[in-house]
Amino acid sequence: MKTPDRDDTAVLITEAEPSYEDQFAARKRKYMVMMSLRVPCLILAGVFHETWWLALGFVALSIPLPWVAVLIANDRPPRKAETVNRYRREAKALESGPRQVIDG
Repeated sequence: MKTPDRDDTAVLITEAEPSYEDQFAARKRKYMVMMSLRVPCLILAGVFHETWWLALGFVALSIPLPWVAVLIANDRPPRKAETVNRYRREAKALESGPRQVIDG
């Protein structure tokens, strides 16, 4: 039962991380973009086959793309380092000076 004075809109929490699904979708997009860059590199290598050094450059650029795409797609954002608030007492040194020794 809803009360008329209650506000049901979502509250924005700025410190909250994106959901796992959003992170996964972003990593999938990065992977697809990087892998889709490989095909134009190979096509450009074919187009510039007369200029061997340019064609070789495009082929050399397309070789590590799958490896880099997998590395970037599997890399999750770093976890935020949280500072733990712990009580730390000051270390007190023993007082220096003469002490009275009691023999029993």
